[in-house]
Amino acid sequence: MSQWRPFDPADADPEPLLQFARWFDEAEGQMPDREAVCVSSATPGGRPSSRMVLLRHRDAASIGWYTNYDSRKGRELSTNPFAAVLWYCEGLGRQVRFEGPVERMSEDRSDAYFAARPRGHQLGAHASAQSSRIDSREDLEEAVSALAQRFSGREVPRPKDWGGYLLLPHTVEFFQQREDRLHDRVLYSHVEGAWSRSRLSP
Repeated sequence: MSQWRPFDPADADPEPLLQFARWFDEAEGQMPDREAVCVSSATPGGRPSSRMVLLRHRDAASIGWYTNYDSRKGRELSTNPFAAVLWYCEGLGRQVRFEGPVERMSEDRSDAYFAARPRGHQLGAHASAQSSRIDSREDLEEAVSALAQRFSGREVPRPKDWGGYLLLPHTVEFFQQREDRLHDRVLYSHVEGAWSRSRLSP
């Protein structure tokens, strides 16, 4: 008997992000970090770049992550506000791809998330001008030490160049591995305010 579960459009939830919530729950214990995703952005000229981030937001309409707005991905999203996100669970043979426009989260939401981070993470967000060149690791560690003294005895505020992004998907594809490479692929497309589902050839 195959270890892979069949996945048919008729069995999928009408809402892709609710279907993703099911798969996300089923992945518990199947991977080192269920929140690990690959985010791909691109320049206005179409040159892509990808990196792993942690998926820190999920609801019925969007997914999201936090980063430095002046990082490479932040700069690319400011000029080309579209992205693709890939979630992969090897243990269950599953992938989910999200594509769509990206917007910044509200300042209140970014503030709340930043306030809940470990203090070391907060200091690191201030010390790191993400994606910029630095002379040495020592310079970075000295910057963290100076910030620790500066904010000693009080809360660390969120840097203005750090916060969250929301991806509001226009398409979501679910991939379920099957035997003999005859995989199940279900594509959700958002057209005129509603989601449709179709099967793709593997």
